[in-house]
Amino acid sequence: MLDRARHRLAQSGTYVAAILVLMAGAGAGWPQGASPPPALGVQEPAQQPAPERPAPPPAAPAQEENPGLLNEMGKLFEKSLSILPPIKSPSETIDDLNARAKDAGDTLSRLAKPSSMATGRIMCPAPANGAPDCKAAADGLCQTKGFKEGKSLNTDATEKCSPRVYLPGHKREPGDCRNEYFVTRALCQ
Repeated sequence: MLDRARHRLAQSGTYVAAILVLMAGAGAGWPQGASPPPALGVQEPAQQPAPERPAPPPAAPAQEENPGLLNEMGKLFEKSLSILPPIKSPSETIDDLNARAKDAGDTLSRLAKPSSMATGRIMCPAPANGAPDCKAAADGLCQTKGFKEGKSLNTDATEKCSPRVYLPGHKREPGDCRNEYFVTRALCQ
């Protein structure tokens, strides 16, 4: 029985050696087009030549710009950066906002002159050309409230006709009625 165990141990050692040879050969790999892999069995490993490494390609001469899509997009981004204004620092941004707020305050103080709204009803005088002069009516409305001048905000218009237009059977003629314009609200200063 001891002989059988030794025999099996010797056989298993042979198998282990064959597997190790195959694993060592598999690490290097077989070149394509070479002879088929060695048959399984106990053989001495064949010396394989080291694989030839291809020489690195020669350095390409400096090429001119490549007119490809990515190159053109890169040019576009470079141009867009030169068009955009530079980014301001936070302190510069705050200074700009303060300057704008000061300008807005100055504008509001100019608008806040003593002014008031006047309401009433003053007729706009009709000069010779027939167009009503509502600026004069707005000034008159504001002067009744103690201000110097005004600007009309609301106006009203009515049609004033002679009494004969309302008689039965009378045909209306172009000179029978006229429009009158009134300033009803003005902003006074």
